Amino acid sequence: MDVVKVPLGARSYEVRIGSGLLAGAGEQIRPLLRRPRVAIVADQGVAALHLDVLKAGLQAAGIDSVSLVLPPGEGTKSWAEFARTTEWLLAQKVERRDVVVAFGGGVVGDLVGFSAAVLRRGVRFVQIPTTLLAQVDSSVGGKTGINTAQGKNLVGAFHQPALVLADTGVLATLSARDFLAGYGEVVKYGLLGDATFFDWLERNAPAMAAGDEVLRRYAVRRSVEMKAEIVARDETEEGDRALLNLGHTFCHALEAATGYSDRLLHGEGVAIGCALAFELSHRLGLCPAEAPERVRAHLSAMGMKVTLADVPGDLPDADGLLALMAQDKKVQDGKLRFILARDIGEAFVADDVDTGTVRTVLQEALAARA
Repeated sequence: MDVVKVPLGARSYEVRIGSGLLAGAGEQIRPLLRRPRVAIVADQGVAALHLDVLKAGLQAAGIDSVSLVLPPGEGTKSWAEFARTTEWLLAQKVERRDVVVAFGGGVVGDLVGFSAAVLRRGVRFVQIPTTLLAQVDSSVGGKTGINTAQGKNLVGAFHQPALVLADTGVLATLSARDFLAGYGEVVKYGLLGDATFFDWLERNAPAMAAGDEVLRRYAVRRSVEMKAEIVARDETEEGDRALLNLGHTFCHALEAATGYSDRLLHGEGVAIGCALAFELSHRLGLCPAEAPERVRAHLSAMGMKVTLADVPGDLPDADGLLALMAQDKKVQDGKLRFILARDIGEAFVADDVDTGTVRTVLQEALAARA
């Protein structure tokens, strides 16, 4: 088992990474408990595959559990499911000293973390992420929340987990599409701050996607190390943490435009967003043409969505997408904020990007869909 610490003073916690952690989850979680009981919230797909293993692992350590199963999909990050989850936790008489377990992908982690943040003004929760995306990104750092009609993650709270258990063995049960969607967040780390890691991914990611457990574990660990370093410097996204949003301004607009549906998974939007962010950086004269070409080539080689032409169905025009971007949390004083790059591994925050150039990049990307 690899252990990465997220050093946040009194809110510090560990991310434990390895195969087979579900079966031993009880021994991992028990030291956190005041009474031997947890409330688990999972989505339907995860519950069908893994809930019995988790409950048996808890029971082996003498921990009783109750569980709530939610519908799968981004649409679950809603007011309705948030209210349902919170009311259920109250009905289970979850106390402030208890622990809630978020068991699933990023949707469940974000929703349950937000519910835990507000329940009795804050109860502890443990993240057990079951997707690649959740293991490398959403389970670490304490961002919780839900989506609204106005945009993604616009309602939420910073609430750090007490522990993260990333069982890399469960990644074998993901569909190829879900694994590659998670890979969109993995490649983001190399693009934003570690060119050597991006080099490693170019060499090893195909074998990792094909199922190599050792490579998967390293990719998860390196991604978590990078996120933990950034979160430790900037927990509430006042500065450096914004780098983690590389590709996300484009991504969130595309997710809103596709109704947070299966037309575009979050990690797919991140991959397209990263390619667009590098293209925008080149158009602004910030990075060489080889950089966006290399990004697109690698994503294509992995069989991922790369351009707007890869998004099925209708999309708004460039001005419509810009209007959706204006709702992004990274907007400050009415100005769009992008994460741009000087090269692979050299991202930075740009507070006032020329809207005309953004519009041109979007117009050309949309024209390629014709």
